[in-house]
Amino acid sequence: MMGFKTFEELEVWKKGRELRNEISKTVKTFPKEEKYNLTLQILKSSRSVKANIAEGFGRFHHQENIQFCRISRGSLYETLEHIICSHDEEYISEEEFDKFKILFDNVLKLLNGYISYLKKASSEKQKGNNPAT
Repeated sequence: MMGFKTFEELEVWKKGRELRNEISKTVKTFPKEEKYNLTLQILKSSRSVKANIAEGFGRFHHQENIQFCRISRGSLYETLEHIICSHDEEYISEEEFDKFKILFDNVLKLLNGYISYLKKASSEKQKGNNPAT
């Protein structure tokens, strides 16, 4: 697909990984009482962003890949909600919040671009012109 041999080559996956790595570092500073609440939720949602990109990539069908990317986008927004909550609870500073918001925006733009590409490639394939080969 698109000349990529693995999902690890996708820029959107790389940026999702960057977001998840930053979240993993940050939640280590959260209060212990949040271990099974906010900490667990934000870790799961941030991991889901990349996991769904990878799973969609492995499906080898544009429509399935698009659906997994949409699920990934939902997980990305869930992660943003957890970041907002972390800020509201004063577990992260304004500066950290701004850093996460920039990462979120970057991943979102890349993810939306990837979805658009997949839609176009699917449409071209249906017409008999496959630009992804």
